Amino acid sequence: MDEKTIEKAFADEKIVKSITCPQAFAIAEKYRLPKSDISEYCNTHGIKIHACQLGCFK
Repeated sequence: MDEKTIEKAFADEKIVKSITCPQAFAIAEKYRLPKSDISEYCNTHGIKIHACQLGCFK
């Protein structure tokens, strides 16, 4: 997981405590990051992912 890139992406997108599933998908695509890395980052940093339509995030 490229934690620095995800950290910068979240800062750029102003993501602090929660993120929607569509936002997570968009960030993964925009910054060319695996969705699983976004999920892992959120889980380890206490960022809640909500409105997940596909069950890709825990």
